[in-house]
Amino acid sequence: MRKAVAGWVGLAMAAAAPAQEASTPALPGAATAQGDVSVTIYGNDVALIQDIRQLDLANGRVRQDFPDVSAAIRPETVTLSVADAQIVEQNFDYDLLTPSSLMEKAVGETITIVRTNPGNGAEVRERAKVLAVNGGVVLQIGDRIEVLRDDGLPVRAIFDRVPESLRARPTLSVTLASTRGGRRPATLSYLSRKLGWAADYVALFDQAKGVIDVQGWVTLRNETGTSFTNARTLLVAGEVASGDEDQNGYNYRPRPRRPGPIRAAGTETAGREQLGDFYLYPLAGRTTIADKQTKQVSFLDVRGAGAAAGYEYQNDWLGTKNEPESAASVLRFSNARNGGLGDALPAGTVRVYQRDARGQAQFTGESRIGHTPQGSTIALRTGDAFDVKVKPTVVERRSVGTFEWRTRMSYTLTNARARPVVVDLVQAGLDWSISSTGIVEESQKSERRDSNSALWRVSVPANGTTTVTATFDTRY
Repeated sequence: MRKAVAGWVGLAMAAAAPAQEASTPALPGAATAQGDVSVTIYGNDVALIQDIRQLDLANGRVRQDFPDVSAAIRPETVTLSVADAQIVEQNFDYDLLTPSSLMEKAVGETITIVRTNPGNGAEVRERAKVLAVNGGVVLQIGDRIEVLRDDGLPVRAIFDRVPESLRARPTLSVTLASTRGGRRPATLSYLSRKLGWAADYVALFDQAKGVIDVQGWVTLRNETGTSFTNARTLLVAGEVASGDEDQNGYNYRPRPRRPGPIRAAGTETAGREQLGDFYLYPLAGRTTIADKQTKQVSFLDVRGAGAAAGYEYQNDWLGTKNEPESAASVLRFSNARNGGLGDALPAGTVRVYQRDARGQAQFTGESRIGHTPQGSTIALRTGDAFDVKVKPTVVERRSVGTFEWRTRMSYTLTNARARPVVVDLVQAGLDWSISSTGIVEESQKSERRDSNSALWRVSVPANGTTTVTATFDTRY
C-alpha cells in the first residue's frame, strides 16, 4: 500500500518547527546534528553509540530533541549525562516523514488536490477529505467519492501542515529539569540493532611451494536508517550475551555433523588490545558509516605462511554406503606466530583461490571459521574431492551380549590422481565413555580423536587403492 501511495504523491507543505530542531528535513549532504561520535560494533547485531553534543539549555524544565539517532535504537538502553540537569521524560519518535506516512496521517483531514491538464498545462485545485489509504487513496471531493489512481497522470497533493508525530529523521526527545542556563556538553549513549560487522578472508594457496597468502577484511554493514559521521569506530571480536538468549542463558545451536575447522585450539596471546575476553579492532582514523552502506577495511595481510592440501572423510555411523563418496578437500594451515598467520582470527568466511597452469588465480571453495585464538591448527573444508573416494562397508555385524554388538568394517579408499594422497579417515558414532566400546582389531593403528570417534591417517598411492579394516565392540 505504501508503494502505491508513494507512486503518485508529490508534496508541497508548510510545517511547524519541532522544539530545538531545524524546521526542514535533512537533505543528502546536509550537516548532521550529531556531535563527537564513537561507535563500538559487536558481532551479534549489537552496537554501542556514544555521541557528545553541545547544548544550549535554558533554566528550568526544557525539552531537547536529539535527531540523527539510530532508527534501530533500543530506547530502554538510553543514558544521557548533562551537567546541572536531570532527565524527567524521554520519547523516541521513529515514525518518519515520507509521502506514504504523510498521507496516512491525513486520514480524516482535508487536503488540496492539484491536477494538471497534460494538453495545456492548466491546473485545477480542489479541496478533498482523505477517507482511507487502505491499498489506495480514497477521497471525498464535494458530493462525490473518488479513488486516486496510480496511472502516471500529473496529480499532486498539498498538505496544510506536517503532523507532530512525523519526523524528518529518527529523533530522541528528552524533557530535562535544568538548574541553570547556558551551553554545556551532553553525552548520549545507547545500544542499537542493525549495525554489524563480519570478517572476510581471501586466501591464495600455492600448492607447489606449500604456502598461503591471506588478506583479512572487515565488512561493516549499516541498516539503522542513520549515518554516523566522522566516527571513531571500534570492532569487538567475540560473542557478548544479549536479551535474545533463552532463560537458561544460552542459545540453542544444532550439533554439526562435520567437525569444525579448528583441529587444535591455540594457546598464544595475540598482540591486540583486549577488553575482558574480547579482542578489539580499532579502525585507523575516523570514518563515516553511511546508512545502507557496506564498507570494507583491511585488518590482516600475511604472505608466505605454511599450508598444505589434504583430504578427510567421516563415516557418521557403523553403516554401509551404497556407493563410494567423495572425501572432503581441506586446506591445512596455522595462525601461530612462527610460520603461520600470526594473529587471532575473528569469525568469518575464508574464500580460497589457487593458481592454474596459466598462472591465473581460480576460486576453489569457501568455508566459515569461528573465533580462532592465535596458535590454532586449522583444517578448512573447501569442497568435495573429484578423484579421491571412500566406501565404508559393514562386513559382519552380530550380537555378543545384551545390547552389545560386534561390527567388522572395511573402508576402501581410491585415488585417481597422478600423485599419492593422505586421507584422514574418521569413524564417528562411537562412545568411548561406555566400557564395552572398543576396537578389537584394526589393520592400521588408529588415534582416538575425541570421545566419539577414531582416526586413521591413510596413505593412498597414485592411481591406486588402499583398504582399512577394523572390528568394533559397541553397546548398540
